Amino acid sequence: MAWAEWEQLKAQAVERQNNHTQINSLHGKTSSSEASGGGVSTLRHERGPWTQAAGTADDLQASTSTARVDLRSAHEGVGGGLAGLTSLGALKTVLTSWNERLGRVREECSALEPELRQVAVDLGEIDAEVGGKAKAVTVPGTRRGEWTMAGSSALTWQQLRDLKLSELTEAADGWGALSKFADHSRECVDGDMSNKLTKTQDSESARSAVKRLKRLSENYHYVQTEAGLIRGVLDGLASEANSPQRRLRDALDDAATLGYTVNEDGSIDYPAGGQNSMTGDMVPGGSVMGNNGLVGVGNPGLHRDGEGKYDPAAGADAPALASPNPHRAKAQDVADRIAHAVREASEIDERYSSALNKLKAASGLAVDKKKWANVAGDVDAVGNAARQYLAADVLDKTPAERKQWWDHLSKEEQQEYITSFPDVLGGLDGIPAVARDQANRENLPLIIASLEGKTADGAQEKLAGLRGIQDKLSQNSHPPMYLLGVGLEGKGRAIVSYGNPDTSKNVSSYVPGLGTALDGEFADDTVRRAYQTAKGAQKYDPSSASIVWLGYDAPGFKDVMSTTNASKGASDYNSFMDGIQATSEHKNAHITAIGHSYGSLAVGTAARQDGGIPGADDIVLLGSPGTGADKASELNVGKGHVFVGSADNDPVTKLPAKQDLFGVVSPVVAAGRWGNDDIWFGTDPASAEFGATRMESGDGPLPLLSGLGATPAHSGYFDPERNPSAADNIARIVAGHSDSITTEAPR
Repeated sequence: MAWAEWEQLKAQAVERQNNHTQINSLHGKTSSSEASGGGVSTLRHERGPWTQAAGTADDLQASTSTARVDLRSAHEGVGGGLAGLTSLGALKTVLTSWNERLGRVREECSALEPELRQVAVDLGEIDAEVGGKAKAVTVPGTRRGEWTMAGSSALTWQQLRDLKLSELTEAADGWGALSKFADHSRECVDGDMSNKLTKTQDSESARSAVKRLKRLSENYHYVQTEAGLIRGVLDGLASEANSPQRRLRDALDDAATLGYTVNEDGSIDYPAGGQNSMTGDMVPGGSVMGNNGLVGVGNPGLHRDGEGKYDPAAGADAPALASPNPHRAKAQDVADRIAHAVREASEIDERYSSALNKLKAASGLAVDKKKWANVAGDVDAVGNAARQYLAADVLDKTPAERKQWWDHLSKEEQQEYITSFPDVLGGLDGIPAVARDQANRENLPLIIASLEGKTADGAQEKLAGLRGIQDKLSQNSHPPMYLLGVGLEGKGRAIVSYGNPDTSKNVSSYVPGLGTALDGEFADDTVRRAYQTAKGAQKYDPSSASIVWLGYDAPGFKDVMSTTNASKGASDYNSFMDGIQATSEHKNAHITAIGHSYGSLAVGTAARQDGGIPGADDIVLLGSPGTGADKASELNVGKGHVFVGSADNDPVTKLPAKQDLFGVVSPVVAAGRWGNDDIWFGTDPASAEFGATRMESGDGPLPLLSGLGATPAHSGYFDPERNPSAADNIARIVAGHSDSITTEAPR
């Protein structure tokens, strides 16, 4: 259904409601004097929520029927122009399954309309006389008969040449329109119906109706998500198949120019040419079979010689020496190009056909956790199938190039990419924050569903972390929360921003350290630190955003002494920061990189890479065991732009150098220095030798004795209650007011 048609349907619904009001006004609603005289019975005004819901169900019944017909219409031209593609049969099955599912949804709307109207009568919104006059709706039927398609077998060069890929894009447009329709239908159910009606559930019939409405909403959500994925598959297939088709046609043009004959099996007949050096006669012509690059079965152009060895590109009786006929080599080149094109197209078709087969609609109307877990698998399947399609335009580009690509898309195209590839777009550096947030919010419930009931690879810990993020997202926070990344790799991935980093003049990105993972504590502890930083910075400049970046595996106690995790995370962190710089709406945004605990080693490693951290103006190191650098000048932000917070009661900042470790009883309670300025990962950032500015961070709470755990000073830098001086100094630096921070002497 086109956007204009949907808007027209909504306008008609409003008009019908207005007409109902006018009719009641003319025929039933009387003045108080008339009512007291008892001459005319009064019909109630048809504007209550249950009556409106009945009208909306009526509208959705008709519009779902129209959407169902429109979807089939989008496939009317599909068939003959796609002969040979296995995806064609998969598409037929998918279309049939969704045609049936939409039929079920339409029937549900039809059944809901009188049920809702009866509740309106029961609650006194309208009189029984009005309720009984609900108009019967004739549901538009769908075209009967089978959708005829040509059967498919192994793709031939003739079929590849003749493919009409526009049939796929037209069908894709149909699925895109269905996805958009379902999205707006869901909004209609949730906004105009469910939310209002839940406030008046004072009867069993009302509760039953609301339950069915929630199921209807989930069905439209299901349709919207899966239809968007199908659109992505069809567009991806059409785009990728275009390349081998073009190369095939070029090869066929070359064969025609050279006067060669291309046979049905793809072999090439070439004419006589050249001269036999022994006889002086012209060398006879012949035939060659193309080599498609496969070794063994599936490559008719690959033959064995008399000794059983492979002789690529030559027939079994081919001469041992190169043919003096110049046409043979040219013919072989053309034949190979044809064979390669067919092979590539077949592999592309197989990849997308496999993904498409996963997108069949489930029967019935149930949309439960298992169903959403299956949808999560569908998202992965589509993303994996389309990675090559996305590679050239998106995946293999720099963040700046991705931003440029995104800006050249229309609003509708951008939305289609978000709907079709939420798992890809949501974590792509260089894509604007609003788009990443939308993609990740749509994908988050699917990832959660995929973890239900699983225990391997820390599934339950990640599930708790994701639910914590989901709970935070549902709250109306200020600054607003943006989900810039989420994933299940390693110990889990999550990137959360408070404030829009694209529109803010000041942006900080904090890398957490030791023990941090996507678990039950992540949202209330690690994410809270980004919130505290954003709130603090906005006191000094409202245009400030703060990000927590868990884009790597922070080490646990077993591997905290290794630099491996920091090295792996540094490149990904720099890519993310490059994206922040690319999407910023400010030419000279002020960007701060913050590393806490082991995260300061990750930040330090990133800063020491070529060019430093993209866009970074300032670096803040908190509770640092070292950065891997000997001097602040190695961090590539200029003198006076590296700041260190090191509370006196933070034991992590007093870890000895590796060479000093032996003989140490307890670095936690050590009060003195270790004889030099070296700690575990290089020079102590709080030392004078390192050359950073040591901001005031106070003593911090005492270990254990404070009742706040073993290392409360180490975890309290962001907290204005635990460490007000450090939290305020961090806020000032992030807001671009580092000149106003309070400092203390280096160690």
